[in-house]
Amino acid sequence: MLVIRRDLVDAMVAHARRDHPDEACGVIAGPVGTDRPERFIPMENAERSPTFYRFDAAEQLKVWREMDSNDEVPVVIYHSHTATEAYPSRTDVSFAGEPDAHYVLVSTRDPDVHELRSYRIVEGVVTEEPVKIIEISED
Repeated sequence: MLVIRRDLVDAMVAHARRDHPDEACGVIAGPVGTDRPERFIPMENAERSPTFYRFDAAEQLKVWREMDSNDEVPVVIYHSHTATEAYPSRTDVSFAGEPDAHYVLVSTRDPDVHELRSYRIVEGVVTEEPVKIIEISED
């Protein structure tokens, strides 16, 4: 189960809406040894595409080094789907390289309502998981 603060969900959705009609992408880092997303890191979609995302290699290296120096890991890796449901595509699955991460998809196909779902993707196997959104004061 992904347990995530409402402000982080709101930030992902806002990023997805802002980049629409292109896919948005980014990471939410958390302390090593926990499964707690804490630091929102929006990233550039190097593809600038409505159907595909790719982290810019230089930006990804910088972000991953920063996480290492802060004793953080990518707890959530997120991106948006602009015209389809929030379910990983074959390409998404093939590029999923962080087996401990929650892969969150935000669908912005409906301009008024977003769809947010979370998955674990390990060795090509996609498993949907529940998402519990908490307020900042909750633990």
